[in-house]
Amino acid sequence: MEYIITSPELIEKELIPNLRFNREDILITPEDKKRRLYDIHRATLLGNAYHGKVDIFFMTADGEQKRVNTTIWDYDKEYVILKSGSSLPITAINGVEFY
Repeated sequence: MEYIITSPELIEKELIPNLRFNREDILITPEDKKRRLYDIHRATLLGNAYHGKVDIFFMTADGEQKRVNTTIWDYDKEYVILKSGSSLPITAINGVEFY
């Protein structure tokens, strides 16, 4: 059997304000949510100390998987703040990839 693995669409961070997101968290388990916050915290430290970029994988309200390559400047309990000043709901994020 052949598997085709597709990468989520890479978008520019400036397009994020035009997207819609669900209010429900896309992650289910408490362990996954804890790992996500840990990764967001690490990415924020990386962004502020070294201006390092990460890939953030997220889902829109219409179920589309997307990713953005950017620097996380800050976060609170609901949103991550990106270098461009855009914000992304934490509940829409399903992963952070470091380089």
